[in-house]
Amino acid sequence: MHRTTVKVADGALDANQTIAEANRADFDRASVSVVNLMSAPGAGKTRLLERALERAEGNRVGVLEGDVRGSLDADRLSLLHVPVVQINTDPAFGGECHLDANMVRSAIPDLPLDEIDLLVIENVGNLVCPAEFRVGEHRRWMISSVAEGEDKPLKYPLMFRSCELVVVNKIDLLPHVDFSVERFLANLERVNPEAETILTSARTGEGIDAWRERLLGPAAAGRPAGASA
Repeated sequence: MHRTTVKVADGALDANQTIAEANRADFDRASVSVVNLMSAPGAGKTRLLERALERAEGNRVGVLEGDVRGSLDADRLSLLHVPVVQINTDPAFGGECHLDANMVRSAIPDLPLDEIDLLVIENVGNLVCPAEFRVGEHRRWMISSVAEGEDKPLKYPLMFRSCELVVVNKIDLLPHVDFSVERFLANLERVNPEAETILTSARTGEGIDAWRERLLGPAAAGRPAGASA
């Protein structure tokens, strides 16, 4: 019974990988760089995107917004006059707690790939499942709020290990929470010593210039050589 369950799970991930590779091929043909942005709920993904895109002059950016239900975040981002496509995992996809490659593929016809150079996929807020499902992205980044605790890299190692960039957000709350940046970074080093880090406060603007440059600058447009979908 145990062996059968493992085979089913492996088959599902293999099927997802095949679709992710097809998505990646479509993005490459359109010369669109794709960032899969992940986090726990409430870490500040949408607000950080707002802060970056409110000064995105000359950058052609689109957003694929993933949520279980509703379009609150997509509505906010659309006010910045960037193309936004909403994916709701409930009810069409069973209320999944993550985006998978098939969900992203279903949205590709609605994405103006010929009009953008960068696509940000804002994944469903979750520290577990999104890390397991490639969607065809070139880069995987995550936002971690200081309010979540400094132990999160140790408790959710796959998520932190799978990302090239970890943004530590809400640092304006440091005087009010039991969080040590030094211990968090040490924990991150244990699971992913190669990860880049940026410290930000979407509220005060601290670190936002560095975040904006990382998202919209040449480094984001570059694609890791040989990276798989």
